Amino acid sequence: MKLKEDMSPLLLQVFRSVIWVYSVITFLPWYLLSGASGSQARAKRVKARSVSGNPAGPYRAVSNQLKLVSLLHEGVDTLDKVFEYAVVHFPQRDCLGTREVLSEEDEIQPNGKVFKKVILGDYNWLSYEDTFHLSQRFGSGLASLGQKPLCNIAIFCETRAEWIIAAQACFMYNFPLVTLYSTLGGAAIAHGLNETEVTHIITSKDLLQSRLKAILMDVPRLKHIILVDKKPTSWPDLPRGIMVHNMAAVQELGSKPENLIMSRRQPVPSDIAVIMYTSGSTGIPKGVMISHSNIIAGITGMAERIPNLNENDTYIGYLPLAHVLELSAELVSVSHGCRIGYSSPQTLSDQSSKIKKGSKGDTSVLRPTLMAAVPEIMDRIYKNVMTKVEEMSSVQKTLFVLAYNYKMEQLSKGYSTPLCDRLVFRKVRSLLGGNTRMLLSGGAPLSAATQRFMNICFCCPVGQGYGLTETCGAGTISEFSDYSTGRVGAPLVCSEFMLKDWEEGGYFSTDKPNPRGEILIGGPNVTMGYYKNEQKNREDFFVDANGQRWFCTGDIGEFHHDGCLKIIDRKKDLVKLQAGEYVSLGKVEAVLKNCSLIDNICAYANSDESFVIGFVVPNQKQLTVLAEQKGIRGSWEELCNHAEMEKEVLRIITDAAVTGLSTEGKHLSPFFLFFYFYFYEPEFELNWPQLIWMLNWIDRKISELQCHCQTCLLYHGFASFS
Repeated sequence: MKLKEDMSPLLLQVFRSVIWVYSVITFLPWYLLSGASGSQARAKRVKARSVSGNPAGPYRAVSNQLKLVSLLHEGVDTLDKVFEYAVVHFPQRDCLGTREVLSEEDEIQPNGKVFKKVILGDYNWLSYEDTFHLSQRFGSGLASLGQKPLCNIAIFCETRAEWIIAAQACFMYNFPLVTLYSTLGGAAIAHGLNETEVTHIITSKDLLQSRLKAILMDVPRLKHIILVDKKPTSWPDLPRGIMVHNMAAVQELGSKPENLIMSRRQPVPSDIAVIMYTSGSTGIPKGVMISHSNIIAGITGMAERIPNLNENDTYIGYLPLAHVLELSAELVSVSHGCRIGYSSPQTLSDQSSKIKKGSKGDTSVLRPTLMAAVPEIMDRIYKNVMTKVEEMSSVQKTLFVLAYNYKMEQLSKGYSTPLCDRLVFRKVRSLLGGNTRMLLSGGAPLSAATQRFMNICFCCPVGQGYGLTETCGAGTISEFSDYSTGRVGAPLVCSEFMLKDWEEGGYFSTDKPNPRGEILIGGPNVTMGYYKNEQKNREDFFVDANGQRWFCTGDIGEFHHDGCLKIIDRKKDLVKLQAGEYVSLGKVEAVLKNCSLIDNICAYANSDESFVIGFVVPNQKQLTVLAEQKGIRGSWEELCNHAEMEKEVLRIITDAAVTGLSTEGKHLSPFFLFFYFYFYEPEFELNWPQLIWMLNWIDRKISELQCHCQTCLLYHGFASFS
């Protein structure tokens, strides 16, 4: 979406003329020297096709139509061997980095609240060889504490170097690793620990104090708690029978000669490496059993989609390692000798909440080249930068907007803009350190506006990926040369995709112009199923006649002519309203999160009603500015309940919804059609039966229209209606 160019038409024409002259002069030398023709050809080429010729698939990447890839290196078929391979090839290279905490202090805010602020020093690094020895000693120490091969051990810890050290120890000694989100509730944590029958758990002092301590009586099998912190382990008020150790003490125990020489049971590819518990957002968390061969296949597919990945790359780790996206990304980095510097969402940038004003955030110090991010974080960056743009002087704002729109036009043609990057976007790019060459987005749909913003302002491709815990996070990743939005790329070399007709939702592989249906993912990265849950295994997994294992995702997708996948719906996310039409709540939320007034939103619908409602967490700063513009004063609660403020906010949200959904190329729900006519076409009387009739007509005709924008859809709807 272009930014609004708020300047006189004459000056705008002058600027465009200057740009046109500059482009004419520089185009030919740039085109010949930059290899732009090759990049354009890569972007436009067919990336995947149906192996059978059937529009339902299976679809595979063009490079591996005959066979899926499952190994990074020949003979390296378990995760302990992956790490050993890295240690042999990159022994003295930096592996894991942690910033030194120089000082901590409490900062009192104007409202009386106290925020903890930190000043951090440089990164201290462990080499690959150092990390290997620490992992080996830790695994030996765990064995000395009674941990047995093929018996589960849990890790409940923040993302940090010790997490990966502990994980590598478990891979070496064949201890299946149970991962739990630190945000899970007490009942969910106890459920995971009891279901997997763990006796040992690795955690931090903070999480033991704040989350684990309250549920220890509900986990009777637990005997040993290992703290990753280098702090005293005296906990007199814990239940009897539980011993607390710190990681250094366990490593010291493991380094004793009599323990180190004990033979370890090495894993085989089919052994469980990780039992990864889901977030539990739709019920009790499910434990997904992931074998060594599953993870290796997944990271093999991901690595192939990152160009020139090598030991000179630096990855910044800050997402939860209990999530398959972060774990896979870090294992990809380890397998190629990259260095991993650790961070957190509270210390990521110079403006992060825990960084003391005037000191450096983690990206400024680390200057990573690779980074994984979830859409929520990128949406936050997008809104923060655009807020700062609004605060610029008129000249600065005009230059930024003109450069932004110019670069958007060039990207759509497959061209780069080195002058704009250097003069205009360098400061924005420095928010992530200035060296980022690829961003990987996953975990949720990324809006087109945010993706294009990241492309433009951070001067790097966004590899939007699609995968699930049940497929080791691997499925698709868009190629670095593909700057299209709204798509998730072609299948990885480890995966193949099929489309299954969903009659109730009206999605069929025979649909025109693109085949549509429920996405099924097959390949060596498809996991072993859910832990102790045979009923769900029968529902969601199956093996075909060729022995290929498949997972039924519940997501609805369509394959484009070049073999790239677009996620268009989710079966569980679709709610049928009273009149029979479907509304995708996820799409509504994804679009509205880009509205500057919204920090977060939860859309809700009920089949007994004919409309959608939303629970909105407003952005306090933006809402306060809006109130000042309207001349409205009062407390935060009074502003949120003021009738005029409610009306104005609803108008802005509706405008964002209509604009966002038209940009995304999605059909409009009756909820947004209603508000569109209410605010923008009040003289056009359209009752609910007519709205529903028009929506159904659009749904039938949408696949026949060459343009899916809002204007065309409404025009065709009106024409047919009249």
